[in-house]
Amino acid sequence: MKKIIEKAVIAIFALIILYPVTGFSQDDVRTIELEGLDNMRYDKELIEAEPGEEIRIVFTTVSDLPPEAMQHNVVIMTLEADVSDFAMASMMSPDNGYIAPDRDDEYIARTEMTPGGETSEITFTVPEETGDYEYICTFPGHYMSGMVGILQVRD
Repeated sequence: MKKIIEKAVIAIFALIILYPVTGFSQDDVRTIELEGLDNMRYDKELIEAEPGEEIRIVFTTVSDLPPEAMQHNVVIMTLEADVSDFAMASMMSPDNGYIAPDRDDEYIARTEMTPGGETSEITFTVPEETGDYEYICTFPGHYMSGMVGILQVRD
């Protein structure tokens, strides 16, 4: 019994030590922590992924400003999307969380609009097609100010 307990303790310790290094959770979904900042930028402007990989993005807005002035989201666009047109249309859709209605086919995944100090998360399957997929914030003016990143999908 003592050996079983020792092995269990070692296994638990290994998981605690290895989790921060690998970024993998128990469900084998890679977790990426991403922040939206007051300077209208993401703290990571490049996320690398493999085709078909499962990814979880844990997104936090870092801001002390009121939500009316500053909140962010992450919208991962398709390769075919007209990103600028989508961002402009989304700016005009506050009642839909600043996401253009009837254009769900133009993005792969998205978080909710997230005010300062709050966190949203999304889990999705990376597309099989390699390429550079833009991710943007659709809060008014943020995309135009450069709040953009790339999900780079490579074999």
